Amino acid sequence: MRRRFALALSAALAAAQAAAGGADRVFADGFEAPRWVAGYYVGYERDLYPLGELDFSAVTHLMVGRARPAAGGGLVTDFDIDAVNGPAWAQAAVDAAHAAHRKAVLMVGGAGEIGGWRDAAAAANRAAFVASLLAAVDRFGFDGLDLDWEPLESVDRPAFRALAAALRAARPGLILTVPVGWVNANFADPPDPYWGEIAPLFDRIAVMTYDMAGPWDGWQSWHNAALQGEAPATPSSVASSIAFYRASGVPAARLSMGLAFYGYCWQGVTGPRQSGGSVAAGDGAMSYAAIATSYAEPAAEAWDAAAHVPYLSSAVPLGPAGCNFVSYDDARSIADKGAFARAQGLGGTIIWTIGQGHLGKRPAGQRDPLLQAVRAAFLD
Repeated sequence: MRRRFALALSAALAAAQAAAGGADRVFADGFEAPRWVAGYYVGYERDLYPLGELDFSAVTHLMVGRARPAAGGGLVTDFDIDAVNGPAWAQAAVDAAHAAHRKAVLMVGGAGEIGGWRDAAAAANRAAFVASLLAAVDRFGFDGLDLDWEPLESVDRPAFRALAAALRAARPGLILTVPVGWVNANFADPPDPYWGEIAPLFDRIAVMTYDMAGPWDGWQSWHNAALQGEAPATPSSVASSIAFYRASGVPAARLSMGLAFYGYCWQGVTGPRQSGGSVAAGDGAMSYAAIATSYAEPAAEAWDAAAHVPYLSSAVPLGPAGCNFVSYDDARSIADKGAFARAQGLGGTIIWTIGQGHLGKRPAGQRDPLLQAVRAAFLD
């Protein structure tokens, strides 16, 4: 890691060491922390972040993923590993979370599962699906369900509401969460009352405020997860998306924002607000760990004061993906996002995914600078 990244890492580690020296205050007044940090921990990334190294001091809820809805109301629980090792891995994750006095929530669905959702949640199969979901909760000892129906289109809304209502009626104390999409600021008015109507069914509605840019018609190059600074040609930000859901009737305390522990690699542009360019890599390939070790150059580092996020800018391609513009989050931008969440009275944040921020080759105590920044910003 180059010099400026090393300085940022050292600052984050100093905060982590100071926190580690005192008592764990996350749940000092009981388990229901006022602000949640829900970290997604998925089977296909299990090697990125071994369970024995997971830093539970920085999360309140471990989102263990994923189970997949199946035809007829069934549920596939191989956790993207296999039918034997997947459930064993998930059980170990649940047990570790509970040993650390944290909650464990089962992520259901995700991108690419829309067909399974529509079949399983249909009126004819809904009761069987509710039974399948609750059986998985009981089998593994999960504290709740994360209903990751993507994309939740208008035609799907009645079935989704009915499913959530059935689950809430069957298990009133079950944690229920739902991740929802960010909102293009050019089309955020009028608000959508549907979200306020379903809010009472959920403990948290989590806005996936990342993947908020691309080489799309009418757009200029933009950040993966800008906090602010949206404009007609860059119409996305955490602030504008949160404002939409609040205007739609979702109480701030039930809203979580999203943090990405990965960035975007652009080619053909050297920063935000430029015309042209293409996205060469994102979620997975452009993990924070990869950015910190393979892309960071002191001369390329920059800060967007309007968007409150860092980026790398270089006419000479950077790293294995040949990036000219790398958008990502660091400890400074996480601190700004945490301050925003506190000022807005939000219910916390989700992280996709905690494994991508883990610097596994660093010495012990220096491997999770982003998670420690999240703890300081959202929990301490």
